[in-house]
Amino acid sequence: MPVLILRPEPGASATLAAARASGLMAHVFSLFEVRALPWEPVHRAGVDALLLGSANALRHGGAALTAYRGLPAYAVGETTAQAARDFGLNVVATGKGGLQPMLNALDPAHRRLLRLAGRERIELAIPEGAAVITREVYASEPLPMTPDLAALLARPALALLHSGEAAAHFAQLCDEAGIARAQIRLAAIGPRVAARAGTGWADIRCAQSPDDAALLALAARMCQEAGSEHMLPH
Repeated sequence: MPVLILRPEPGASATLAAARASGLMAHVFSLFEVRALPWEPVHRAGVDALLLGSANALRHGGAALTAYRGLPAYAVGETTAQAARDFGLNVVATGKGGLQPMLNALDPAHRRLLRLAGRERIELAIPEGAAVITREVYASEPLPMTPDLAALLARPALALLHSGEAAAHFAQLCDEAGIARAQIRLAAIGPRVAARAGTGWADIRCAQSPDDAALLALAARMCQEAGSEHMLPH
C-alpha cells in the first residue's frame, strides 16, 4: 500500500528517508509550500525568551532573527529545538504535546515572550503575569492535487497527516476530485489533526506521541493490518 507524505519540504524528504528505511512504499506529494512573510521585529531588550512552534520560524524568519541569538527559547518539539540550537538560541524547554504545556510551566524569569509563528497557528491561553507578542514570519500556501497523487488515490492508500491544515486541505482535495474517502487510510500525528480530516475514511488513527517516528510506526502497523485483511478469504 502506498504511503503518501503530504508535508512541505524540508520535512517531507526527512520523513521519506525514514519511511523507506523502515520498508514503507512512501511517496512525497507536498500539499503546501512554505514562504517567508515580512514582519516587524521586537526590540531584544523587551524579550525574555522566544516561543517556537515550528522550525519554519527559524528557516524563514530572515536576517532580523540574528538580534535574538543567545536568548532562551521554548521549542515545540525536538526538531524545532535542534534548529534553535543550531541558530544560537539557548533551548530551555522542549515540548512533547504542543506549546501550551510549556507556557503553563514557564520559568518565572521569562514573562515577556516573543512568539515567532506561522500565519495558521493554534491560539494559546496566556498565563497570568506573562505577555506574549506574536509575529507571523512564515505562511504555508496550499498547493493543488497533482495527477500522480490522484492516480495513487484511485486505489487504497495511506496518507500521513502532520498538521491540521494538511488534514483539512487533503480532505477538501479528495472531495473536489471525487476520490472516495472509504478506500483511504489516514495516520495523524495527533487528535487535533485527525479531527480536521473529518469522517468517512477507511480508517483514521493517531500516533502515540506527536513525532515522526511514532507516526511512521503507526503507518507501518496500519499497512500490515491492511495487507492481512486483503489476504483473508471472502
